[in-house]
Amino acid sequence: MRSSIRQRKWTFRYDPEALESYASDTGLPLLQAALLLGRGVTADETEVFLSPTLRNSLPNPSSLKDVDKAAALILDHIADNKTVTLFSDYDVDGGTSAAQLIRWGRGLGYSFGLYVPDRVKEGYGPSIAAFDQLKAEQTDLVITLDCGAAAQAALEHADQIALPVIVVDHHLMGDTPPPALALVNPNRQDDGSCQGHLAAAGVTFMLLVALQREARARGLENSVDLKSLLGLTALGTICDVVPLRGLNRAIVRQGLKVLSSNKNIGVQALADVASAEPPFTTYHAGFVLGPRINAGGRIGRADMGARLLSTEDSQEAYAHAAELDRVNAQRRKMQDHILNEALDAAQTQKDEAVIIVAMEDWHPGIIGIVAGRLKDRFRKPSIVIGIDNDANPPVAKGSGRSINGVDLGSAISAAAEAGLLISGGGHAMAGGLSMDPAQIDNLRAFMAGELGEDVMEALSKDSSRVDYVLGLSAVSEGLMDLVERVGPYGAGNPQPVFAFSDVRVTFAKRTKGDHVRFSLTDSGGATISGICFRAGESRLDEVLLTAGNTRFHALGLLKPNVWQGRTRIDFHLSDLAAVED
Repeated sequence: MRSSIRQRKWTFRYDPEALESYASDTGLPLLQAALLLGRGVTADETEVFLSPTLRNSLPNPSSLKDVDKAAALILDHIADNKTVTLFSDYDVDGGTSAAQLIRWGRGLGYSFGLYVPDRVKEGYGPSIAAFDQLKAEQTDLVITLDCGAAAQAALEHADQIALPVIVVDHHLMGDTPPPALALVNPNRQDDGSCQGHLAAAGVTFMLLVALQREARARGLENSVDLKSLLGLTALGTICDVVPLRGLNRAIVRQGLKVLSSNKNIGVQALADVASAEPPFTTYHAGFVLGPRINAGGRIGRADMGARLLSTEDSQEAYAHAAELDRVNAQRRKMQDHILNEALDAAQTQKDEAVIIVAMEDWHPGIIGIVAGRLKDRFRKPSIVIGIDNDANPPVAKGSGRSINGVDLGSAISAAAEAGLLISGGGHAMAGGLSMDPAQIDNLRAFMAGELGEDVMEALSKDSSRVDYVLGLSAVSEGLMDLVERVGPYGAGNPQPVFAFSDVRVTFAKRTKGDHVRFSLTDSGGATISGICFRAGESRLDEVLLTAGNTRFHALGLLKPNVWQGRTRIDFHLSDLAAVED
């Protein structure tokens, strides 16, 4: 193959020469063996991987540093009928963490308070102003969820004003932990639980196991079965894009069943307004439910997601769901507008190592999504910056997304240390920043010098990973059953990518949203229908619509499409390569 339409190399995710031996050792069909071998699952791990259970995966919660201390403190405050406020992040992970605790507390007859900071006005995580407000409202204890581990100044202030705080988080943190009554975070330096891959929703579930155990030791009975909360745990885990391995895999496998049971009136209401039906998959969680919950934190009311997921009132649930659906539609319009402007601006930087685009009034709740789209389009780290000239002084806030092999978060931290930013940081694949707009050109030059070599090396290794080569006639519901058993798919366990050899495009039509519907047919007459999303961004639209009799190799995903009780397997195209004669 000379090169694909998207200028990508296609390589197997595994060593093809090792496949037959692996299949023989495991007794698995070649397809499943290929999927597991490509995901680094050893032959003796296959049984556990294919049949994950919470019983076998859930460690003793006491392995988490401070979790027993936190459980005892929370129950002490509940027993004394003191006011405990949950301070959660505004995303799905924070909202599901809060909803789990609120529902568990209700089972004891206790009502937690809830505070979710406004993304635009307050920014991420605890602040001095927020803690002052909670102190003035006579809060006796604050529990931060999905935030707080790096909020040194805010937690020092809380200590000074005698506001007790328990931190429940999963984000990376420095060597010196902030002051707190308890800090439950598997990524703190002295934690030995080996659960650093958990989302905050998973850490919260571990805390709930400890709380339930401590409550029983005190003779307290809770009417809530913790397993009923696993749907929320799974939703937060999927949407926070943490690796679906180990405990996370068991949480998601079991949690999707709970989510699909429609026993959470908030989830049911949100699914209804989104026209989604169970059984729910990681797709529904990550691309149907999750974006609507996130929309509240991005451009709506920050606490709406947590309140939707924790309510038992159907009228309240449907009111929140309808509003989140409306706000999400508004978010998508804003996103499309900003994306078009950002793409135009980025075209002039397509030869740069790092794409950095900026414009006045780009909404801070949208720029992260747009940065991800630019990263996908140009295959380079991308930072999108919105400038607020009405602020005094003017301020620019940015969000970035990176590619494998390029540590964007460390580069942003370095820019902050160099005095180019007011603040900034993140992790390898994403980061955020705040800065003086006058420094944007200097930031471009700094990032080019800081990351140029890393980007060149990463691009030299850039390839599309292929899991298996199929014939069109092999696609069936039975094949999809084999594929689904290796799921759930997500971060750390990517959706299988299949290649079809020597096919022709026998139908193609552009649809709304820059997508193209098509059909592929092989030399034996077997046919599959499919769709190429955002085909214009990759030039695949031109190729599909003018293919004629050209023969191609095709790359993409297989997705079941259920309509009126009938299942059809669709092919979601990601790339094409002309067949070499």
